[in-house]
Amino acid sequence: MDISQLKARCASLPGAESLLHAPPVNVLSYKIGGKTFAYFKTSEPEQWRFSFRTTPDRFLELTGMPGVKPARYMGRFHWVTIVDVSRFQEDYLVELVQWSYDKAFSSLPKARQRELRATLQPVSA
Repeated sequence: MDISQLKARCASLPGAESLLHAPPVNVLSYKIGGKTFAYFKTSEPEQWRFSFRTTPDRFLELTGMPGVKPARYMGRFHWVTIVDVSRFQEDYLVELVQWSYDKAFSSLPKARQRELRATLQPVSA
């Protein structure tokens, strides 16, 4: 999976919104209900490094792999940064992003979750 495919995958999740933060932040973030579930760094020297939240166990597993490190400022919350997404198997990366998305969604207040679910349900004819 390359960067453009991963960006498309994040944007295609139900209710996902993307937001490009201008300098000095230089981040393209993906959110559900205002909660971030993934982001890309958009400036050099870390351009297109990809970060997302994971479980404490997965955090230890992932940060032990080459090319993965704790996300700057967010590592204490179990966020990791992948330096080169093309080195990861597509299905594994999709699973990790889905978990982060689900975690962000579940951290929203119950009323907001119901609101989002109602807007995301397909309208039956």
